[in-house]
Amino acid sequence: MPTVAVVGSGLIGRSWAVVFARAGFAVRLTDIHPAALDAAPDHIEAALRQLEAHGLVADVPGALARIRTCPTLAETVAGADLVQENGPETVEAKRALFSELDALCGPDTILASSTSAIVASLFTESLAGRARCLVGHPVNPPHLVPVVELCGAPWTDPAVIARARALYEAAGQAPVTVHREVEGFVLNRLQGALLSEAFRLVAEGVVSPADLDRTVAEGLGLRWSFLGPFATIDLNAPGGVADYAARYGGFYGRLAADPAPASVWSPDSAARINAAWGGGPDPAPPAERSRRRDARLAALMAHKRAHS
Repeated sequence: MPTVAVVGSGLIGRSWAVVFARAGFAVRLTDIHPAALDAAPDHIEAALRQLEAHGLVADVPGALARIRTCPTLAETVAGADLVQENGPETVEAKRALFSELDALCGPDTILASSTSAIVASLFTESLAGRARCLVGHPVNPPHLVPVVELCGAPWTDPAVIARARALYEAAGQAPVTVHREVEGFVLNRLQGALLSEAFRLVAEGVVSPADLDRTVAEGLGLRWSFLGPFATIDLNAPGGVADYAARYGGFYGRLAADPAPASVWSPDSAARINAAWGGGPDPAPPAERSRRRDARLAALMAHKRAHS
């Protein structure tokens, strides 16, 4: 089975370790912060036990045995088929880390970044092995939300993207290929459009934050959990997508002509929304809310697998 080096053992890194270990891959995990690396195995076991409770992992001890923590980057990446980088979300940090990875790794090792928005050309241009570098952007937490966006730089070898896609598929993820670089890739551009309109509607007093969330969680989100937007509108008009565009294109065109302004993200706007949010309807601490979220995502994943 493949060997994956996971660089960074924070929320995303340890979730990636779960993804690859449950699929039978050998996983090596490292972090520049020893305390974070020492804490990772307990978090990983808790995630695996949660998956086990929903029938999504059959052998927790076996998965844990496939994960090894390593004190150095060189030990972590030696002989790896794929490196999944989870460092700080700055161009400078990624340039420095990818330069080190490029020097340490063999020529056939794929170097993938979990960056949420930074395109690969900004931190790989000067590398001798830049053709094997790409973005492999997950959703938090990747062991419960399987999509991963693959986006290369203009110089990334298409064969590398194909190999990476095959590895992520073998790990049980749902890779999608982004054919050219755009900041934020696809998922965060979609999320950004929805969030900007959400910020505008709440800041302008059209709806409360709680009811805005209810609109998505109890409305759009229910369909979107198993159908994408095109599949959704294909069923919302008798003649499919083209009929839907003909029926509602005027309305959506008017919306597109009046997008939410950048000012909805200003400190003043955020402060108004935060005051209206008031901490949200759930008073539990963030750690408990995260645990509940993950439990419900695991149940949803089990349901989708059972009814795929």
